[in-house]
Order: sequence, then C-alpha cells, then structure tokens
Amino acid sequence: MHSPLRRLALAAISASVALAALVPLEAAAQKTIKFIPEADLRSLDPIWTTAYITRNHGYMVYDTLFATDAKFQIRPQMVDKYELSADKLTWTFTLRDGLKFHDGQPVRSADCIASIQRWAKRDVLGQKLGDLTESWTAVNDKTFRLKLKQPFAYVLEALGKPSSNVPFILPERLAKTDAFQQVSDPTGSGPFKMVKEQWVPGSKVVYVKNTDYVPRKEAPSWAAGGKVVKVDRVEWLYIPDSATAAAALNSGEVDWWQQLPPDLIPVLAKNKDIRIENTDPLGSTGMIRFNQLQPPFNNQKLRQALLHVVNQQDYAIAIAGDPKNGKPCASFFTCGTPLANQAGSAVLTGKRDLEKAKALIK
Repeated sequence: MHSPLRRLALAAISASVALAALVPLEAAAQKTIKFIPEADLRSLDPIWTTAYITRNHGYMVYDTLFATDAKFQIRPQMVDKYELSADKLTWTFTLRDGLKFHDGQPVRSADCIASIQRWAKRDVLGQKLGDLTESWTAVNDKTFRLKLKQPFAYVLEALGKPSSNVPFILPERLAKTDAFQQVSDPTGSGPFKMVKEQWVPGSKVVYVKNTDYVPRKEAPSWAAGGKVVKVDRVEWLYIPDSATAAAALNSGEVDWWQQLPPDLIPVLAKNKDIRIENTDPLGSTGMIRFNQLQPPFNNQKLRQALLHVVNQQDYAIAIAGDPKNGKPCASFFTCGTPLANQAGSAVLTGKRDLEKAKALIK
C-alpha cells in the first residue's frame, strides 16, 4: 500500500540544487515504511565515515546533546539545561529526564563524555574542541562539566553539528572503543532501534520504533525538537538500479525514494498516486576543480580564461534537467545559507566574455 509520508530525491549538480521528493498520495493505516535510501549502509559507526548514509542511520538510532534547527540555531536535544561561567571557561550541562539506551540502561554523564571524546578524535571541529579542552568531569549521572583552556565560541556549534561527523551519544561501553576501530553494535538512545539480525548488507536494513524514547515537547525543526515516531517499522531497501527503483515506487512496493535521477522526475510525476515535493530548497552545492599539477591546467592564464566563458546554468541543466531543479551559485558556501557570500565572484556572475578569454591565452 502507499504511504502519505514525504521522501527526498537528490540531483547533485555544479550549482545549488533543489531536492525533489516522491511520495505516494494514498493515505493508509500502515505502520511500516519501505524506503529506498541513497546508498548501501556499510558502516554502523557514526565517526568511522563521513558517508551520509551512515549519518542518516545515526539519526535513526542515536540522539545528540544539541541539535541544529531549520533556522540554523543550536537548540538543546538530550540536554535539559546548560550554563556558561562568567569567565567563559566552564560549561555545565544537565541531561533531561527519561533518556534510555536501547538495552534499557539510562543515559549517564559518563556515556556523554566518552562519546564526545571519541568523536573529537575523528572530527575536525571536534579536534579543535579537544585541543582547547582541559577536562570533562561527571558531577553526577545527569550533570557534567566541560572546562576549557581558553574561551571557545563554538562549543554549542560543535556539540550540535548536524552533519558528518555528528557527535552522537553512545553507551560508554561502546564509546570507549578506540576511535580508529569500528563499532559494530548499533545500541543508541534514538527514536528507532536497528534490528541487526535482519540486516542484509547490500539489500536491507530494518528499524523498529523505540517505545522507550521520550521526545522533546517542542515541535520538530530539522534535527532539533520533538522526534515523535508514528510508525512501527522502517525498512531501508537498497535498490541501486534506478529503473527497478522507479518500478517499485510506481507499483506501490515501496513508499519513499530518497534520491533519483532527474530525468525520472517527469516520468514519475505522471502517476497521480505519487507526490513530488521540494523538501530542501537549498539543495547541495557541487564544484568542478582543475588539477593544477598537470597540463593544461597548470597554466594559470588558462584557468583564468575558463572563468570568463564557463556557464554554470549549462551545467545545472545538463545534470538536473529542469532549470527549476538547479541554479547558479558563485558562493563557496551554499547560496541561501547565512555563510553564503559571492564577493569577488564577479568573473562567474557577470557576462560571458569569449574575447577576454582568448586574450588571456594568446
């Protein structure tokens, strides 16, 4: 049967790209969601790889101390309250009530400290935080402190980092694993439990609702807020062939396709039972870089000449198909975000100038 839930469909291009979503319209009482993810889940360790599929798995089974909301604000997640000392060197965090791991054990300060310390050995921002850390101390099972060597303005941004590597909280027994050795036990405290005995690498991953999970009371907002689970089971079905995946969606064998080739969007849009949604207007930013060590692009003048003639919109259309699915973005950081800045990019945003390009390579 079809599901009314939304799904993502990504087309990565050399400009800022919109995310499409394919969703069957027919409402149903089903409690199982069958989902086609973007890739095969190969590693369960959230700090072992920066692969988004592992990150997404992490959000299913783990939780975080802080989280980033839809307005890019850092909000408490597992943390109930926190405070910073007047000298900006000591942070005190208190966990909220009701936090349990999937094995029934309560989430403790020791679990949080061990998890952050392990994450900090692999993540770049975490390493910076680690360099400035004097100590982590458990005051009691629910309260712990971070003491810094010097003030660091991005403590909350580090603990609430939304993407790879995400500082997920693991049980201390797992978080004590060497950061350069993989963790294979998926025990977390998140809204879903992974049914590891039903995991078939290259084919299927199964999650079931964590009935002990206590969501926050706030409305959900991106990675923050209350994570209220409304289904009993989620199956990730890895289908690498896009034609097979499209057929499965059309027939109702699956409910949600995360990422599909742009050329299939108009085809699937003809099915009245499928809803196409733009769930992430920011999309992603792709870049083409020259190999400056090898001819011909070891020639600076040639690289400069290309900037005067390359047309980002051509690439966007070639990769995304419909112009509305991609747009030029001359910012290093994704356009539409607080860090976006096109200063100094006039050579890309201005009129194409073939004559100037020719003059540079004479």
